[in-house]
Amino acid sequence: MDHLNLGRSGLRVSRACLGTMNFGTGHGLAAGDEAAAGRVIDAFLEAGGTIIDTADLYHRGETEEIVGRAVRGRREEVILATKGAMPVGAQGRGLSRRHLTRALDASLRRLGTDYIDLYQCHQWDPATPIEETMATLDGFVRAGKVRYLGCSNFSATQIVEAQWAAARVGGTPFVSLQPQYSLAQRVIEAEILPACERHGMGTIVYGTLAGGVLTGRYRHGETPDPDSRMGRLLGEPMPGANRWAGSLLNDRNLDIAEQVVKVAAELGIAPSKVALAWVAGRPGVTSVVLGPRTVEQLRENLAAFDLDLPAQARARLDEVSRLDLGPLDGSFFHLTRPIAG
Repeated sequence: MDHLNLGRSGLRVSRACLGTMNFGTGHGLAAGDEAAAGRVIDAFLEAGGTIIDTADLYHRGETEEIVGRAVRGRREEVILATKGAMPVGAQGRGLSRRHLTRALDASLRRLGTDYIDLYQCHQWDPATPIEETMATLDGFVRAGKVRYLGCSNFSATQIVEAQWAAARVGGTPFVSLQPQYSLAQRVIEAEILPACERHGMGTIVYGTLAGGVLTGRYRHGETPDPDSRMGRLLGEPMPGANRWAGSLLNDRNLDIAEQVVKVAAELGIAPSKVALAWVAGRPGVTSVVLGPRTVEQLRENLAAFDLDLPAQARARLDEVSRLDLGPLDGSFFHLTRPIAG
């Protein structure tokens, strides 16, 4: 498996990143036993994968515990990434010094390790000064508890504010962003990807199959099977889950999925492989998060990294998924000037 440096850092990560949200039973949405999770992790490492991504939020800490037990005895083989900011148990939330310190210590305990390779802010916190956050994160690095810093779901403006704040406090900048990116979700191309490039950040992209929509499982005019992922989400009492599923199952995305299925049929491969190969081949993408439930799904997904989509097929996918991102003349300049020293 190919490996790339993560942003302007010396940390080399595999092009495939193992996402672990499916490991655990805490939310009732993705039940899975620990032995199966261990088999997926084993197969990922054997295939040359190195970076495993989790979060304290996943199944209220259960996922971190499963991952920690699975990598015990081979910790040095793994680039372990986790996230903090969300509430877990009786903890609060956000990017304050108090919350992040407690969140990191809890993640270290659950993962059974004394350091995190990549510690990421799960989301922006408007209630905490970004200087406080970046100074706190720098303290983690200086204490040896964290090797590198990243963020997830930040906007271009928030990325720039964080990098400038790190420079102002003499701290450690972010080396990565974890954004959503797929044929169905290309908005990061307008400002976020250019901001990452300008400020030395790689990307570890997630949501590449758009919740399964790009696998061709869902069709125009058909109600999702109640046992499918979208069917389960639409049936969930949580309004957020309903809205997210509804936002993916729209006419535009289903049109894109139809084109993915056509390209896949012409190439004689699975639609998921086409959708993943498209993302993996995009400029600015360092690593792609995979979320397999089984070893078989993992192997199918990993095969996408060996696929070089024909130019004509890529052009068709580009066109059907194209967004009007507006003019990018001089309006982006304020986001791309160098970090102040």
